[in-house]
Amino acid sequence: MYRRFIATIAAASIAITAMGAIPAHAGDRDTVRALAAILGVAVVGKIIHDNNKKKRANHQPAPVYDHPRSAPPRYHPPRGVQPHHNPPRYHPQPRPLPRHVNNKLLPKQCFQSFDTRRGTIRMFGERCLQRNFRHVKSLPQNCHYKFGTPNGLRSGFEARCLRDAGYRLARG
Repeated sequence: MYRRFIATIAAASIAITAMGAIPAHAGDRDTVRALAAILGVAVVGKIIHDNNKKKRANHQPAPVYDHPRSAPPRYHPPRGVQPHHNPPRYHPQPRPLPRHVNNKLLPKQCFQSFDTRRGTIRMFGERCLQRNFRHVKSLPQNCHYKFGTPNGLRSGFEARCLRDAGYRLARG
């Protein structure tokens, strides 16, 4: 804002001095006008300088700590006062998931990938699901997959097919 103001004053003073200048001679009036314009610009500059000086004087620098990773000072209670903690009166327990959601979450440890001649197959092992998942019989049978590996015949449920059917991998 001050830059605009200074630019306006400077432009006005240049315009006034240009209009008042006579090519042949300069009279007393022209000299007075030029001095008044220079004085006006000087007064405005001084006001702006003082205002900036006040801003710098009121500016509070941020606190400097000894080490860049050190934490800000901690609160220490006065001597003789022991801080106390009131534990909650009840211990909230997480609610179990609804049955229709819980039977769509597949155990993480059953998710495996196997290398075959056709490429990598990602699936949920059938034995692992029978041991760790209650609703194996409700899994879609079109996702059931058998294939051979160098270690023998494997069977399970294809992960992409189960994902498309709405099943998800359980977290944790």
